[in-house]
Amino acid sequence: MLEGENSVDVEAPCQTCFDLAAALDRAPEWQTQVRSAKVYERDGEGRPSVVETVSDARVREIKYRLKYAYDPPHRISWTYLDGDVKDIRGEYRFEELDNSHTRVTYRLEVDPGRRLGLLLRGPLADKVRDYVMGTTLDELKAEAERR
Repeated sequence: MLEGENSVDVEAPCQTCFDLAAALDRAPEWQTQVRSAKVYERDGEGRPSVVETVSDARVREIKYRLKYAYDPPHRISWTYLDGDVKDIRGEYRFEELDNSHTRVTYRLEVDPGRRLGLLLRGPLADKVRDYVMGTTLDELKAEAERR
C-alpha cells in the first residue's frame, strides 16, 4: 500500500484552488505526471464525476477510472472504479487561511495489487509516493498562484 498526506500553503483564494483541482479534464495542462484525463460522466453542476486518467507513476504509466465527489470549496474526494491497480482513494482539502491564502492538503492511498505490487516495495515505493505527492502539490501551487 502506498499512502501519503502532505500540505502546502498557496497564495490564492480557496475557490481558485478548488476550481483548479476540480477541472480534472484540464489536469494534463498543468500536472506533468497526468498524461490524459477523459471525462465519462459529469455531476449536476457540470463537474467531472467519473474520469479515466493515465498517469506516469515513474515505474510505468498506469490507467485508472475514479469516481469524484465534491464539497465546494473545501473538499474533493475520489474512489476507485477500475484500472491497473487494486484500489485508489484520496482527497484534496482546502482550508482558507485568509482571503488570499489557502492550505491545500492532498491525501492518497494506492493499493497496487499483485501486478504492480511486486514492483513497488521499499525504497522504490517511497520514491514513487514522494514523486506523486510532491509534484501534485507543487504544480497545483504554481498554477493557482499564476491565476
